[in-house]
Amino acid sequence: MRTIRLSANGEASIEHAAGIIRCGGLVAFPTETVYGLGANALDGTAAKKIFMAKDRPVWDPLIVHVHSREMLESVVPSLPARFDDLFSAFMPGPLTLVIRKSAAVPDVVTAGRETVAVRFPAHSVAQRLIAASNVPIAAPSANRFGCVSPTTADHVLADLDGRIEAVLDGGQCDIGVESTVLDLTATKPLILRHGAVTREQLQRVLGDVDVPDPGTLSPPQTGLLSPGMMPRHYAPRTKLLLSSWCESALASAVEERLEKKVGALVPTGWNISAAAKFDWGRWGDLVTLASRLYAGLRWLDEQKLDVIIAPLPGEEELGGAIRERLLKASGGAMCPPLGGRRG
Repeated sequence: MRTIRLSANGEASIEHAAGIIRCGGLVAFPTETVYGLGANALDGTAAKKIFMAKDRPVWDPLIVHVHSREMLESVVPSLPARFDDLFSAFMPGPLTLVIRKSAAVPDVVTAGRETVAVRFPAHSVAQRLIAASNVPIAAPSANRFGCVSPTTADHVLADLDGRIEAVLDGGQCDIGVESTVLDLTATKPLILRHGAVTREQLQRVLGDVDVPDPGTLSPPQTGLLSPGMMPRHYAPRTKLLLSSWCESALASAVEERLEKKVGALVPTGWNISAAAKFDWGRWGDLVTLASRLYAGLRWLDEQKLDVIIAPLPGEEELGGAIRERLLKASGGAMCPPLGGRRG
């Protein structure tokens, strides 16, 4: 199969991509978070192709993307009581809701569960593609399973060239980390994955919001409740280690590994002596750090390093999403504290 690259600027390209979706094919497309790999969400055979292209296990469910409330109501029997509050505050945008599904959604999309993850993407290309396709589009991130998510069309092609029909090139994604996933079927709203809609923002709309124990996962044979719940995910091929949040801790972590070829995600202005450094942005500018996270991990992964080291931000606001991605990408592997050495 030859993967064609379509410019997202022209309506002819959007219609071409929509035709592929309607015929049961796969198209990668930009959203405000990361690039998604889309198929007709109501066509189980088409959805199965996503799993094959990504080497994705069938127990990891997909997110269904819609462009209107009417389209959403075609895949769910009813809307939760707090839906209107969330719709007014965050939609379209980087918020995914887990709610009860209708029989129209194939089991392959939901990993056999009676719930479906749905969202309204804010990116104009995603909205135009869904509207032109005239079907809800199931779309996980457009990368090989477990690897670093793509924020450009080049990233998509690096992983999936020859495995999918087309990629709509809409430039770089703005947010750079996946959507927040909020379970509305629980007794209390439950954040299953952190993202650009933060816990603090959700609390201002909903009141109390829960976060599950990080070690709590559904057994794969029953299907995960949401994408992004694996303990190791979003990972580069190169080993990733994490340091604590300050410049001195990152510098120490790099210097203690001088016998290795070390790369680092380096906040702007930090004096770090790594063999390969990616300018991550100003520390504390969480919007920039999120938008450059995956690009940085991918670039460092190409430098033939022994190890990559990144400082770990705090949990507040968008830092929670960045922190979650880094912890999963590293498998939770932390450098020793400042001044500590491995025995």
